[in-house]
Amino acid sequence: MTEIERIRKLLTRNRRRGILVDANMLLLKFVGDCMPQGIQSFKRTRQFTVDDYQSLQILLHNFKRIVTTPHILTEVSDLAGQIDDRRRGALFSVFASGIALLSEEFVTSAEISSTPAFTRLGLTDAAIGRIASSKMLVLTVDLPLWVFLHEQRIDVLNFNHIRHLNWR
Repeated sequence: MTEIERIRKLLTRNRRRGILVDANMLLLKFVGDCMPQGIQSFKRTRQFTVDDYQSLQILLHNFKRIVTTPHILTEVSDLAGQIDDRRRGALFSVFASGIALLSEEFVTSAEISSTPAFTRLGLTDAAIGRIASSKMLVLTVDLPLWVFLHEQRIDVLNFNHIRHLNWR
């Protein structure tokens, strides 16, 4: 099976169940929604391009629901808050509107911290693993998270694996 066939299979299998998007990818979405030209000038998204943002948008449109957690949203808020003052208000306005469109799932921090994933990944990524174990696709650029989820046989897609495919 080719890489593109494997990715299409993941997308098809999870289309109705949803996709859980990690903090870096969600930040890219909101920065791109607000100011695509600012993606490469903002230190927290400069690893991405406008083409990456467009690919992300196309990818996300394949799913019935986009899932997040309070932990992910907190990370996105903290990272977004590092943008310069003149663009912060606009970014947080787009972020606020975008939150309303997400399906937020919650697991207590006490429950997450009692899992083996917590000591390996930390709170946010362990929460991703716990919630995604209910069978949905995870989208990440975080290699340790990708490795962990892959080892746990949780459907996971590393965005870096589709960047070189010119995913459209």
